[in-house]
Amino acid sequence: MIIIREVVAEDASEITILSQQLGYSMLPQQTAQNINALKQSKHNEVFVAVYQQEVIGWVGLSYIISLTSAPLCEINGLVVEEQFRGRGVGKMLIEKAKEWSKNKGVNKLRLRCNVKRKEALLFYQKIGFIEVKQQKVFEITP
Repeated sequence: MIIIREVVAEDASEITILSQQLGYSMLPQQTAQNINALKQSKHNEVFVAVYQQEVIGWVGLSYIISLTSAPLCEINGLVVEEQFRGRGVGKMLIEKAKEWSKNKGVNKLRLRCNVKRKEALLFYQKIGFIEVKQQKVFEITP
């Protein structure tokens, strides 16, 4: 049976490995630091999917207030272990994200997805997400 629970710092190594499947490279120590920082914030949460005491997926969430829209929640990361994809784990994590968003009192849950991730794009559309715009992402070193 798969359970969904809040993340704990001890999940850092497994989360790091899962994140690497999507091309993100961080050390487990940095992941643990980030988990601890997120746990201290009332505007962020991470939930993990656990199967037989192994983390097989995670979803990161943020509550966002801006000057250009009503408050909303955003999924800032979602990954499911490759061998568990297509088994409903991602949908379970999204349902938990929806529940968290409702508890925050918002009626909009947003996510961003790299256009290169064709399977992910199809998954999000299949479960009801609607594309509202396309963007480019820019970075600069301050």
